[in-house]
Amino acid sequence: MTQILPRFSTGIPGLDTVFGGGFVEGASYIVQGHPGAGKTILANQIAFATAAAGKNVLYVTLLAETHDRLFQSLSTLSFFEKERLGSNIVYVSVFQTLSKEGLGAVVDLLRKETKRQSASLIVFDGLLNARDRAETDLDVKTFVAEVQSQAAFVGCTVLFLTSAGVQDESPEHTMVDGVLELHEELVGVRTVRRLRPRKSRGSAALGGYHQYEISGDGVSVFPRIEAAFHTPSATDNPDPRPLRSGIEGFDEITGGGLPQGSITLLIGPSGCGKTSFGLNFLSAASQEEPGLHFGFYESRDRLLIKAKALGLDLQGHIERGEVDILWQPLTENLLDKLAYRLFDAVSARGVKRLFIDSLGGFERAAVHPRRLVEFFAALTNELRAMGVTAVGTWELRDLFASGVAAPGPEISSLLDNLIMMRQVEIRSEYKRVMSVLKIRDQSFQAAPQEIHIDGRGLAIKGPFQPATGISTGLAKPLEA
Repeated sequence: MTQILPRFSTGIPGLDTVFGGGFVEGASYIVQGHPGAGKTILANQIAFATAAAGKNVLYVTLLAETHDRLFQSLSTLSFFEKERLGSNIVYVSVFQTLSKEGLGAVVDLLRKETKRQSASLIVFDGLLNARDRAETDLDVKTFVAEVQSQAAFVGCTVLFLTSAGVQDESPEHTMVDGVLELHEELVGVRTVRRLRPRKSRGSAALGGYHQYEISGDGVSVFPRIEAAFHTPSATDNPDPRPLRSGIEGFDEITGGGLPQGSITLLIGPSGCGKTSFGLNFLSAASQEEPGLHFGFYESRDRLLIKAKALGLDLQGHIERGEVDILWQPLTENLLDKLAYRLFDAVSARGVKRLFIDSLGGFERAAVHPRRLVEFFAALTNELRAMGVTAVGTWELRDLFASGVAAPGPEISSLLDNLIMMRQVEIRSEYKRVMSVLKIRDQSFQAAPQEIHIDGRGLAIKGPFQPATGISTGLAKPLEA
């Protein structure tokens, strides 16, 4: 019979997911990383979350000075609660004890303080310093083992903090139940923080690297969604009835609208009407079918102006709680953070109509572009599982070109529906054209359709005149 080990919640968003539900109660972990990686913030955040849960914490440091400067730095973070100091969080320095009496005396001091405080968590900040005082590897193992044994006796979880100088072959790695590495690195011109669970005894951790950030709220971890959602969180059970699009003439050429629970991609250059399509799609939102605009390019105010010019009452939909707008500027973003923000918004509002403008915003946020196929697979599968009908855009680079540079075939195959929009020059006129290339499990009209955009929105006006080269944007009429 499989035994389920009791868990110790870290209180850090995303970190429990990485460790398969949190740390194991009574286990010991090493947290290592270069100076500035966030070890002390992470450990203190766990400590205050533990205290907030009504448990006692013993935080042991090797600082020669008082802890006032540490508290001053922590006071800028929202999780810091000064009134807990000295009550259910006690900070103790063992610098003098280690310097004068050695590791054995430190162990004795920890034993007394752990018992006196009835601690459920011990944080030992400075394992590398203690290691430097050891004469042999056996001394290090003995120290770690003694701290572990006394903690385990009272059911206490232990965190050892150390610099990244500790290597894989370090003796303490073999002694503890888990090892968490924190990295801060320069990728191009930006700084990226990533963590990695190197060891997790007794639980199945999500391996590999996961991005995290440090803000005024402390540390937030964003597990890679292709690992956290390697299978969708729920069974995909789509409604066979199409969802009306909100676009005049579109439902007639697509067999009644977009398949419910499907992912549609609009590809086309700037100015062809992709955003207008999305705003029309959201204009059909209701209390039963809430909508969400998740965009990278235009702010809420600019979208409201655009919608008004199209004759769409987007403001009214927002006021009635039928539509929401989430804007994330196309600057420095974290790929997985964007995905979780999208999932949270969809879940919180029960979104059924989703417009993402554009999927290229996720691509720009990818530090490692080679993972995009797996990322989009997890993203689209989870959206389907949430019962969302989503429309996303993809920007084509050239207004006019002999070829169409759509997303790679592996990404395109993840999508249910594919629609191309173009500005076409013919007979010295510019016209907008839509071509439905793919619709999941529905019959559709593949002939290019002319579209108009005016004060009444975007509308399909019927088949485009017979011509060649429509997909390139430079059309030539067919001779009679």
